[in-house]
Amino acid sequence: MEYISTRTPNATPATFTDILLGGLAPDGGLYLPQHYPQVDGATLSRWRTILDQDGYAALAGEVLALFVDDIPAQDLRDIAARAYNTQNFASPEIVPVTELGDGLYVGHLSEGPTAAFKDMAMQLLGELFEYELARRGETLNILGATSGDTGSSAEYAMRGRAGVRVFMLTPAGRMTPFQQAQMFGLDDPNIFNIALDGVFDDCQDVVKAVSADAAFKSRYRIGAVNSINWARLMAQVIYYVNCWLKVTTSNEQQVSFSVPTGNFGDICAGHIARQMGVPIDRLIVATNENDVLDEFFRTGNYRPRPAEQTLATSSPSMDISRASNFERFIFDLVGRDAERTADLFGAKVKEGGFVIEAADLARAREEFGFTSARSTHADRLETIRDVQQRYGYLVDPHTADGIKAARDAQAADGVRTPIVCLETALPVKFADTIAEALGEAPAIPERFAGIMDAPRHVTDLPNDVAAVKDFITRSIDTTEV
Repeated sequence: MEYISTRTPNATPATFTDILLGGLAPDGGLYLPQHYPQVDGATLSRWRTILDQDGYAALAGEVLALFVDDIPAQDLRDIAARAYNTQNFASPEIVPVTELGDGLYVGHLSEGPTAAFKDMAMQLLGELFEYELARRGETLNILGATSGDTGSSAEYAMRGRAGVRVFMLTPAGRMTPFQQAQMFGLDDPNIFNIALDGVFDDCQDVVKAVSADAAFKSRYRIGAVNSINWARLMAQVIYYVNCWLKVTTSNEQQVSFSVPTGNFGDICAGHIARQMGVPIDRLIVATNENDVLDEFFRTGNYRPRPAEQTLATSSPSMDISRASNFERFIFDLVGRDAERTADLFGAKVKEGGFVIEAADLARAREEFGFTSARSTHADRLETIRDVQQRYGYLVDPHTADGIKAARDAQAADGVRTPIVCLETALPVKFADTIAEALGEAPAIPERFAGIMDAPRHVTDLPNDVAAVKDFITRSIDTTEV
C-alpha cells in the first residue's frame, strides 16, 4: 500500500510511515491511498466474528493491516491493543452503539480520556508516533489547530511520550470553559498551548503556512495531528466498520450514518469505508449555521468564507468555514484528477471557491451517497429536549445537529435504512447549552472531577505566522523530549 498526493499527477508514491510523520504533502495536497482496499463478504463475516470474540482492538488490527504494510502485522495488533483498552476508554466495547428508536442509533465515540470522538484517532496516533520515532531514533514537533476537541485529544494522547512535543493553536475565547480547562490545565513539559487572536480557520491557515515552509518544517521536524494527517482518517474508518457490524446481523444489510462535521474529516472516513465495500447506504453531512458543506451538497457551490463571516455557535467544534478534508472527497469525485484538484484547491479556493458541474453533484449524491442538512441554535435546543423526553437520552449540541440531520434525511430524502448518528462528545463539555435546553446543567462525570479548578497553562499570540514560528523555535531550543 502506497500513498499519493491529491495535487501532483504521477508523483512518486510514499510509504505509510513516511506520511505518518510528515502530515501535509510537499505540494500542499493531502495524502490518500493509491487505491482503496476492497473488502468482500468473507472478510466482513470474519470481522464480525473477530469483533464478537476479541473486541474492538482486534478489529482495529485487521483494518489497519489493509492500509499499512511497512509495520509488521503483529506490531500493528500490539499498537491497536495499547490504544484501545479500558485504561484509555470508559467502556470495554470502546465504541458501544445504542438504539434510540424510530430507526435511529447513537455510535458512542466519547468514551475516551477527553470525552470526544477525536480520542478514537488520537490514541492510535500517539502509539504510532512513539513506535515509529523510536524505530528511527528521531523526534517530532507536532503543530495542530483545534476548534474544540482535537487539541485536548492530541495532548492527552501525546503527553509524556518520548521524542514528541505538541504545539496546539486554539481560537482565543472560542472554546467552551470545559474544553479550555481540559487543554490549558495540562502542565507537561512537552505540551504547548497557544491561544491565537482569531477563529479556527485562522489557526488552520497558520498550521498550513508553517507546514508549507519546507525548510522550517524540515529543520524543526514539524508534523501534524490534525485530520490532514492520513493516519487520523484511517483510524476513524475502524469505528464505521464497528458500528455497521453492531447494527446488522448479515452482510446484506445497509446502514446510513449522520455525522456532525465542519472540517469533513469524520465523514470522509465514512466515505472511505463505503468505497472499501462496507455496506453503507447514505452519508448525511450535518452542519450548523456555518453551512459551507450543506450549501455544497445542495447546490454544488463550494464557497469558503472568511474569518469575519464564521459564526460563533452553540456547536463550536463545527464553527469552520474552510473544510480541509473536503479536498480528499473532491479528488475522488473528479476521478482522481490531481491536476484539476490542484486547480480547485490551490487556486480557485483562494479566489473565493468553485462550482462543480451538475453531473458531478448528482454523482456525489447518487454514486457516493451524500446528502446534507443544516441546524440552528433553536434546532439544537429542541433536539436536545426532544431526544431527552422521547428516548431518555442526553446528547451534546453537535450530536443534536447530527440527529436533526438524520431526521431530515428520513423525511426529505426517504432514507429507510437504520441511521447511526455519530456522537461527538459528552454533554458535560457544553454545559451552558444543555442548561438552556433543559433548565439544568449536566452532571460532571467522576473521571473529570476537579478539572475546572486546575491552573491554566497557555500563551497568547497574534494571528501571525512569524510569531508562531518564533514561539516554536524558542520552545524547542529550551526543552528536551
